[in-house]
Amino acid sequence: MAEKKKRRRNESNSDDAAQPFKNLLKDDSVILQILKDFSDSSSSASSSSSKALTIQDLSLPFACREVTDLSLSCVQSNIESLVLNIAKSILSGEGFAFDVPSRAAANQLYVSELDRIVLKDKSSLRPFANISTVRKSTITARILELIHQLCIKSIHVTKRDLFYTDVKLFQDQTQSDSVLDDVSCMLGCTRSSLNVVAAEKGVVVGRLIFSDNGDMIDCTKMGMGGKAIPPNIDRVGDMQSDALFILLVEKDAAYMRLAEDRFYNRFPCIIVTAKGQPDVATRLFLRKMKMELKLPVLALVDSDPYGLKILSVYGCGSKNMSYDSANLTTPDIKWLGIRPSDLDKYRIPEQCRLPMTEQDIKTGKDLLEEDFVKKNPGWVEELTLMVKTKQKAEIQALSSFGFQYLSEVYLPLKLQQQDWI
Repeated sequence: MAEKKKRRRNESNSDDAAQPFKNLLKDDSVILQILKDFSDSSSSASSSSSKALTIQDLSLPFACREVTDLSLSCVQSNIESLVLNIAKSILSGEGFAFDVPSRAAANQLYVSELDRIVLKDKSSLRPFANISTVRKSTITARILELIHQLCIKSIHVTKRDLFYTDVKLFQDQTQSDSVLDDVSCMLGCTRSSLNVVAAEKGVVVGRLIFSDNGDMIDCTKMGMGGKAIPPNIDRVGDMQSDALFILLVEKDAAYMRLAEDRFYNRFPCIIVTAKGQPDVATRLFLRKMKMELKLPVLALVDSDPYGLKILSVYGCGSKNMSYDSANLTTPDIKWLGIRPSDLDKYRIPEQCRLPMTEQDIKTGKDLLEEDFVKKNPGWVEELTLMVKTKQKAEIQALSSFGFQYLSEVYLPLKLQQQDWI
């Protein structure tokens, strides 16, 4: 009998060694109460806060350009007005040029009051009768023509479909994609208003029910793969949830681990991922969930400069689409992990830590100069530590303690300790 007890005790000690800090975990009911208090305070803060600030509310020393959602008839009307002005210019013997808003880095600015990147109102001419811009002017005219067709037919196409309508002219999809953003900015509408969408990429699973084009979707019954996020947000409506928070995950591998373990049943949450770089549909969907359900958002990304860049795109916007940051950004996302300080705190083995390349270090230092990073002292501290130690780690480094360490120990302990910044 004594030998049995001794063996059991030894097994328990070896389990704690294999899964460090598991012994610090409190009962799930305690963690759930912590999460409920956090969710309630976040919801009440959202409800009691005054109307969200807009550019118009601020007295900025420069004009800014922002786009809005427009109906297809408005988009069609704007294109026809633009083409009519071009026809008048040609008939008067002046030729024609597109007045295209500049999306260069120098024309973008982070506004701390809005906590997002905005586009200043500077533009440049793209004349047809100029050898350096004639091709891009032709692509612009072609994209406008194709968008006008979509407005008339009232249908959606993917960016890939758009590219294949004139491969000889576009040559590469990056060129048609770039001009598509220019056209969106010229017409003053969001890219989704043009009825051009990206292929489905992001997925969601967990405590969420919503309608997709009239069909009710229960994300707890979508299996391990989850529900693909609809590419056009206007199909999504009637969101309902009993979740306490939204967990934003960078990597597909971490998402699959949490989905298979049904982490959302143990700790009621909605788990969403764009499988790397965030696409427009996932950014729109995340913002819609945050604004309608009034839930806090916690982010789980790799401990490297690119993980923080991905987090910042969700929170502050991307420079490429700064003209639409008001519609694409999700305010007040908390950085849950994996953070540079976690490498020592959770005793991540040395063989699971990767040396940062020179490019990684440069990216980290560049991020430290960004205003949206400087605004958050916690981010500055973590990023400074990363650059100093020259070490990075992926979320999967936690698998060195067991395949389910992420869902069974790391995340529950993080939630219990409210360890986010």
